[in-house]
Amino acid sequence: MDNTLEIRKIIDRARCLAGNAAVDPVRGYGCGGERVEVPTPVPGLNYALVPSAMVADPQYALVKNDVVAWKRLRCRHDFEYWAVECVKIKDKMSHRDIPFVLNAPQRRVLGEFEARRLAGEPIRAILLKARQWGGSTLVQMYMAWIQSCLRTNWHSVICAHVKNTSMTIRGMYTKMLEGYPAELWEGDCEPRFVPYERSSDTREITGRDCRVTIGTSEKPDSMRGGDYAMAHLSETAYWPRSTTRSARDVVQAVCGSVAMLPCSLVVIESTANGVGDFFHSEWLRAKAGLSDKSALFVPWQEIDFNTLAGDDDDAILATLTPYELALWRRGCTAAQLRWRRRKAREFDTAERFNAEFPADDGEAFASGESAVFSGAKVEALRAGCVIEPRVGAVDASGTRFHDDEKGELSMWRAPEANARYVLAVDVGGRSANADWSVIAVLRRGDCPEVVAQWRGHTDHDLLARRCVELARFYNRGLLVIESNTFETDNYGGSSDSNLFILSRLAEEYPNVYRRESFDKVTGQRSMRVGFHTNRSTKGVLIAGLIEAVREGLYIERDGEACNELLTYCRLPNGSYAAKEGCHDDIVMTRAMALHVIRSQRSAVRLPQHFTQREHW
Repeated sequence: MDNTLEIRKIIDRARCLAGNAAVDPVRGYGCGGERVEVPTPVPGLNYALVPSAMVADPQYALVKNDVVAWKRLRCRHDFEYWAVECVKIKDKMSHRDIPFVLNAPQRRVLGEFEARRLAGEPIRAILLKARQWGGSTLVQMYMAWIQSCLRTNWHSVICAHVKNTSMTIRGMYTKMLEGYPAELWEGDCEPRFVPYERSSDTREITGRDCRVTIGTSEKPDSMRGGDYAMAHLSETAYWPRSTTRSARDVVQAVCGSVAMLPCSLVVIESTANGVGDFFHSEWLRAKAGLSDKSALFVPWQEIDFNTLAGDDDDAILATLTPYELALWRRGCTAAQLRWRRRKAREFDTAERFNAEFPADDGEAFASGESAVFSGAKVEALRAGCVIEPRVGAVDASGTRFHDDEKGELSMWRAPEANARYVLAVDVGGRSANADWSVIAVLRRGDCPEVVAQWRGHTDHDLLARRCVELARFYNRGLLVIESNTFETDNYGGSSDSNLFILSRLAEEYPNVYRRESFDKVTGQRSMRVGFHTNRSTKGVLIAGLIEAVREGLYIERDGEACNELLTYCRLPNGSYAAKEGCHDDIVMTRAMALHVIRSQRSAVRLPQHFTQREHW
């Protein structure tokens, strides 16, 4: 190799280090994966960095001097090379068709896909989309690459919320086939789509025996029974929910036939649409490592064209807000912050801007002005949810805990000598479709900590028994039970029988919360068992919980509690409730327990609404 060639290589590498504009997929510079430098038979390309897997391929030794065969082999191993050689996309800035050179976010997501493929694992991912970085393009072209170069008889499905979106996504595929270089096509006839069995929704790729089907979440039956190896599910957060079908049902119906094979693929992608829906819950599962999918998100600051040049860098850096300072410390440049300031003027609130251009997934899922709890503060609270609980039950005497993987009691911390505890109980229903019953145990202290939780469905008398057992186990802690359900007959049984349960609980376990009650008819005052939640007292509870979450005044251990906080909303009439289809049972136990701890800690006489005086 002469000195001129060596100097040219050094210059080329330096350009690649300068940014995405210098990435060269043909030479292989700036591209992902493990690569080695090799000589090539391609005219004008004396050397290239190619994937190590290409060199390890037995075919490599046979194509060293054959230009077309060498390029075809590289296409089979190097997606970025295939994309720039075989795919044209519309440039967002010039609106011209240009070769598909992956941007930085696309290369990062590709790296996740390729890591699984090269390991022989099924490719599974959930992709939280920021705006305009080409996530859907990458997913669809990656599927097209597999069907064009790696597999035959390998069928795929595209499902979006409406048919026009599905057709637009497949349109990328159509455009790719129409411009595919003839010398690189490995089918036995020219690349194009043809109708399959006269179906308007299914096309077959000639020469590859691969089918591409489109469908919608509104009509999933048309996609059932397909022999799919790959599925691209788009804008899942916007899929409509009906009384007979949910997004989860559609996803399971579509993806149920996708086998767990190498090169099989399922990607669920969407922009966020608030919290509490299927997409949000699947994102949280993947992020926590509880799903088969990788959680992939691209923040606005990673998108290369979200910058704005200027000559006032020093002025910007001298006037950073606390939020901008946090972004600066995370790597944002003055040009990016200048862009952010200018773009934010298009929005009337910071929350709306952050939802459109999120810096992290918490901002992406921010549910707007109806959200009661700050997404960022909830995510800070979630930092405590890293301890794996012991799962089991407490015996009838309330003295011993025994492990049981099917148990409904989670214990993060066992009772400690001399520690004091509060147990808050939100009473639900008995059937599987009813609200949950929840018993939360919090350790008192300057910063109360959730140490245990029971959650399940059971008869009310059995729930009362569980309360007593758990309260005895935790040093005979104060038992605060929500009494609304017991004082009505809405949940089965008469109000008299439910009140009998409360009365018997108080006899068996004296350390139970009581409130003062006033009878307008008799003029008598009495103490009644339980915490009564009404519009007035609920407002006080939630106000206290808002402060506790905002200021980090307690330690949470249950991730599901954080999920409920994110889906808790203020309704148009000013009241509070969980988002439709979500729960607030855990939220209410935290609110009650923290209220009682705070109230009993105070040395001054509490206002009337804190002492639970009631007139009946």
